[in-house]
Amino acid sequence: MSLDALDVRILRSIAMKETTSPEQIYQETDIPKSTVHYRIENMKKQGVIKNGLFEIDLQKAGLGLTVISEVLAEFSEGYQKKVGKALSEIEGVTDVHFTMGDTDFIVISRLPSRAMVEKLIEEFEAIDGIQRTSSKFVITSYKGDESVGVFRDYSEQTILRSHGLDETGDAPE
Repeated sequence: MSLDALDVRILRSIAMKETTSPEQIYQETDIPKSTVHYRIENMKKQGVIKNGLFEIDLQKAGLGLTVISEVLAEFSEGYQKKVGKALSEIEGVTDVHFTMGDTDFIVISRLPSRAMVEKLIEEFEAIDGIQRTSSKFVITSYKGDESVGVFRDYSEQTILRSHGLDETGDAPE
């Protein structure tokens, strides 16, 4: 199943407003309550929403590529807050952990395409204070957070593009 523009808007509204109330989703998106209800039920039947906790099959949602990055930063007073905040604001980054040892940060990203991996690394390296990164592609995940909240980390356009749609929700010509 591929998501369309209405599905993406509904999922992002659930993530941003932290509610599945059709009334509140309607207020946020102007999508009629009956349509919201129907779409949520359809995404459940199609396996996009895996359960009542709104866990998402990231592959079906267009975010099937997981990258784990080790980030080494230049030490200075308060650098962990400054660099950590900058890393967490990059689209596609879902987890940022400040660590002890040889690596300063572990960053987990869920991305729609390999092209976005290159953009991600470029954005890491553009952050003042980052010295080096080392990234790995995940082959298989056995446990991880797959809640709808992950949609907070993406623009609507990124999710639409991962399903071959333009910003209006239509397939590009």
